[in-house]
Amino acid sequence: MKRLIVLLLLSLPLPAGAGDFVDLRDAPAVSGDATAGAAKVTVCVACHGAEGNAVVPAFPALAAQHPGYLYQSLAGFRRRADPASPMTSQVQALSDADLRDVAAYFASRRRNAPAAPAAADSPGARLFHDGDARRGIAPCQGCHGANAQGHPLRGSEPRYDYYPALAAQSADYLAARLRFYRDGGNADTSNALIMRGIARNLDDAAITELAAWLAATPRDSLSGDYP
Repeated sequence: MKRLIVLLLLSLPLPAGAGDFVDLRDAPAVSGDATAGAAKVTVCVACHGAEGNAVVPAFPALAAQHPGYLYQSLAGFRRRADPASPMTSQVQALSDADLRDVAAYFASRRRNAPAAPAAADSPGARLFHDGDARRGIAPCQGCHGANAQGHPLRGSEPRYDYYPALAAQSADYLAARLRFYRDGGNADTSNALIMRGIARNLDDAAITELAAWLAATPRDSLSGDYP
């Protein structure tokens, strides 16, 4: 059943007339130089914390995130060039190689453990694992793995590296992203389009429950698995 859900999501049609739409189902593997990236993140750590562990809840932790997801996020900021985003000015002068190196660096860093352990039977855990058919909420684990470490098929094809690990991420940041997708925020990639459809049935209480459980769930690997 879970695999069927994944396959159905991946078969979603592309939006008509999307000129800058990026189909991540065909995206190649991401490679970069983590050592070179370490010299390019001086500005990044001001908001995202030393080695990618943000201390401000509004900013995402980048440490131990999958490199494909990190790279595509950075490339998206550069592609959209949204004047309202503080990220726009940070990425405009960076080359594609720079973006790959920065992604490789943060992917190789150690993610801080949550301050308190997650409750296995919490409402957020149940929503993540089982969804809620009565409210039309699909289980999140279909794309993000049973323990929120990333797509369960990651490693079999490059496309699966573009789904983020959600464990030990800031609850405030996660909630803001879920509300963004629910409320019809920009979807210029195939994965973002999937998320907009998934989040449409999440009310504020469900979002808060999911975000709280994910923030308390430890990242299985102490650091990313990208050399």
